Amino acid sequence: MNDEIAVLRMQGGKANALRPEFLERLSGLLDAFDDSPARAGVLTGYDKFFSAGLDLVTLSALDRDGMGDFMRLFSRVMSRLYNCPRPVVAALNGHAVAGGCVLALVADWRAAADGKLKIGLNETQLGVGLPTAAAVPLVTRLTPRSAAIVALEGGLHDPARALDLGLVDEVVPPAHVLDRALDKAREFAAVPPLAFAQTKGMLRQPGRTALANDTSIDGWLDTWFSDAARTRIDAVVAQLRARA
Repeated sequence: MNDEIAVLRMQGGKANALRPEFLERLSGLLDAFDDSPARAGVLTGYDKFFSAGLDLVTLSALDRDGMGDFMRLFSRVMSRLYNCPRPVVAALNGHAVAGGCVLALVADWRAAADGKLKIGLNETQLGVGLPTAAAVPLVTRLTPRSAAIVALEGGLHDPARALDLGLVDEVVPPAHVLDRALDKAREFAAVPPLAFAQTKGMLRQPGRTALANDTSIDGWLDTWFSDAARTRIDAVVAQLRARA
C-alpha cells in the first residue's frame, strides 16, 4: 500500500476458494485498506485463480446452521466491498467462478487476462440459487439481458464473451492485467474523493438498500440442501478429492 493505490492480493489457499477463514482474511485486508491513506484499491488473486468460488469440499460438510453462518459472513464481506466509498478495481489474473465472479462484480471496474480463464456464475448448474449478495451486484452492474444469461444459464465464459456480457470491462494480455488495473485505479484516484464517494453512493443506493434488507439466505439454503443440489455438489466434491 502507498498513499495512492493499495493492492489487495488474495492468496488464501488452493484456488482462493471461499471458506470462512478466507473471508475473514479478506475482511482483514479491507480493514487495512480502510486504515490506509490509499485513494483506491486493486483486488487480485494469484497463479491461475482470481477465485474459484465457494470451497465445496469444506462447505458441503456443514449443517444448515453452519452454512447459514457462512452465507451471512459472505454477505457482509460482499456488502462491504460493494459499499466501499473509495474506488475498487479488480484485476482478474485467473478464473473468477461463482463467488469469485461476485467478488469481481462488486468492483467499480474489471480487467481480465486474455487466455483460458473462465468467468461466470454457475450456481444454477449445481442446483443452487443466488443469494441477494450475489444478485445485487449482478443486476446493478449488468444489463437485464446479460444478467439473465449469466444467472439463469449458469455458464462459464471466456474473457471475450465475458466482455460482451459486461462481466469485465477490458481484456488485456496476462502479463499486463495488474498494470492495467493499476492504471485505472490511478484514474479513479485522481477524481476528488468526496465527489467520487457521493456519486458512487447514489449509483449504488438501490443495491445498498437491498443488501441491508437481505432476507434471502433461508430461501437460498433451501436450494443448497435440496436433493438436486446435494447430488450435483457431492459429485463435484468427489471429483475434487480425486484430483487432490
